[in-house]
Amino acid sequence: MADPSSYRPKPGQIPDSPGVYKFRDDHRRVIYVGKAKSLRQRLASYFQDLAGLHPRTRTMVTTAASVEWTVVSTEVEALQLEYSWIKEFDPRFNVKYRDDKSYPSLAVTLNEEFPRVQVMRGAKKKGVRYFGPYGHAWAIRETVDLMLRVFPVRTCSAGVFKNAARTGRPCLLGYIGKCSAPCVGRVTPQEHRELAEDFCDFMAGRTGTYIRRLERRMTEAAEEMEYEKAARLRDDIGALRRAMEKNAVVLADATDADLIAVAEDELEAAVQIFHVRGGRVRGQRGWVTDKVEAVSTAGLVEHALQQLYGEERGDAVPKEVLVPALPADPAGTEALTEWLSERRGAQVSLRIPQRGDKKDLMATVGRNAQQSLALHKTKRASDLTTRSRALEEISEALGLDSAPLRVECYDISHFQGDDVVASMVVFEDGLARKSEYRRFQIKTFEGQDDVRSMHEVITRRFRRYLLEKEKTGEWSEQPEQQSERRSEPQPDQQPELLTEDDGRPKRFAYPPQLLVVDGGQPQVAAAKRALDELGIDDVAVCGLAKRLEEVWLPDESDPVVLPRSSEGLYLLQRVRDEAHRFAITYQRAKRAKRVRTSPLDDVAGLGESRKQALIKHFGSVKRLRQATIDQICEVPGVGRKTAESVAVALAAAAPAAPAVNTATGEIMEDNGGTAHD
Repeated sequence: MADPSSYRPKPGQIPDSPGVYKFRDDHRRVIYVGKAKSLRQRLASYFQDLAGLHPRTRTMVTTAASVEWTVVSTEVEALQLEYSWIKEFDPRFNVKYRDDKSYPSLAVTLNEEFPRVQVMRGAKKKGVRYFGPYGHAWAIRETVDLMLRVFPVRTCSAGVFKNAARTGRPCLLGYIGKCSAPCVGRVTPQEHRELAEDFCDFMAGRTGTYIRRLERRMTEAAEEMEYEKAARLRDDIGALRRAMEKNAVVLADATDADLIAVAEDELEAAVQIFHVRGGRVRGQRGWVTDKVEAVSTAGLVEHALQQLYGEERGDAVPKEVLVPALPADPAGTEALTEWLSERRGAQVSLRIPQRGDKKDLMATVGRNAQQSLALHKTKRASDLTTRSRALEEISEALGLDSAPLRVECYDISHFQGDDVVASMVVFEDGLARKSEYRRFQIKTFEGQDDVRSMHEVITRRFRRYLLEKEKTGEWSEQPEQQSERRSEPQPDQQPELLTEDDGRPKRFAYPPQLLVVDGGQPQVAAAKRALDELGIDDVAVCGLAKRLEEVWLPDESDPVVLPRSSEGLYLLQRVRDEAHRFAITYQRAKRAKRVRTSPLDDVAGLGESRKQALIKHFGSVKRLRQATIDQICEVPGVGRKTAESVAVALAAAAPAAPAVNTATGEIMEDNGGTAHD
């Protein structure tokens, strides 16, 4: 690990001007590329105290062995050079979007003598007109099949075309009218090119002209009593309308725009792009990336714009680009807008939609991004190889003897110091085992103290583990230890049955190899102290601090910093987030239950089932209060003693009856006065 001070440029050596910089490792490989409005200020930020750097930045500067830069005249030039260098060097610490699939596009090869309509993937070629990308190739083929009735453009390969020209016989599409058969000379090259250009115009959104033209020709044919021709034109119009319906109108003003949305968490980000042409969604694509550098949402958007339009020119860059965030510095937004405008050859509007249909559509794109990220995480978590690598990375980073096949994580949750609860979640072989989840109420003290709460929860969980282990005969204590343990309160003791139906140890009888707490040094120390007090020394303990995603170990002054792309860190984060979700869900339910109190809650021995039975039988607490003890006893499961307790509790909770003036019938106030409206 290099010391950044060993390669820090001398004071005054770095120019105070726009530029692009490269960090290289000791093998001269470029590991990070960045741009700056002021190289001096930006580079100085990397050479401060390591403790003040973001963990990702700290890992990068300690991996690097040198830094170099190139001065440019404007921020636009810096943007262009940064994109070129990222593409050339593929730096490991830069955000790099990867397609979650290879999206197909509808392509028209206008660079050929006889243009061809086909499905294309991969890099774009010069002289080819592209539409899309689409989510599925079959969607393109369905659209093309409908449109070939009106625009019979060539779709065959070069081999089929040459064979048809040699034999003088067209393919099947030529016989059924879905190809103009330029291979056998039915149309001239110029006529066929005009068909291809009309096809492109229709796909680009200029649909009204062709629909009206066909409708006019259909009307004329009907007036001249050419009914077969009119019927054929009617079918052509229907085919075009069905093709148009496949891309529903989302923006009424025939807008050409790309909408970009980002969904992200601490480790990964997903980007979704909707391509809207002529007010219709013509294509969609998405990327997922690991956040290997410290980057904001605006930075993710900037990287997406570079990847999306870095190789594009002309109409491929739309008039409007709608994004969820822009650089905080207005100069950065101006540079991006100018760069996009240069690539389009005309002014481009780069902005955040604030209202109306465009904002609503942006919300839809955002939901797609969230779903894409969730799907990616699900696939990543379910992959056996990935999970195995994650467990091995955790084992290596924490110095464990073997991979932690069972991991338990604990989190404390409260609401302003009230309703303090804790959660325990279990992951086995890298997957959540929800049947093993448990929740706790903090019982030994009142108020907010996460460290003390963590100590109590760990103590209770592993005390029960030792108790059940003792019952099975796997562990025995000295007589004085047994006596001491029996004297301790055991509010959470389990039944004698120690195994589930499948023979697995029941509940707390199975210990983890790794215990994870949500928090830093104080929480880790509390958990370790609880285990030490119980004499347990074969369970590893660590904590994951949310702010910087650092892994803390007991009795260590410095945290373990796992790489941001580490599968081990990803698994620890999933475990911690699941514990937090489970804890806060329980805490909210507990708070809601406390708010919804009932006089029946104070009746000793009256459980939830019998309370519901009473309310169901009488319809309301008010009617139950008016019932006699004999009537309450009619409810199944309610004995006379319980009925008497219910009647006493309801009578004590009943509101005082208002005083009534028997002479006038008026309700009297407490002071003897008359109540008025």
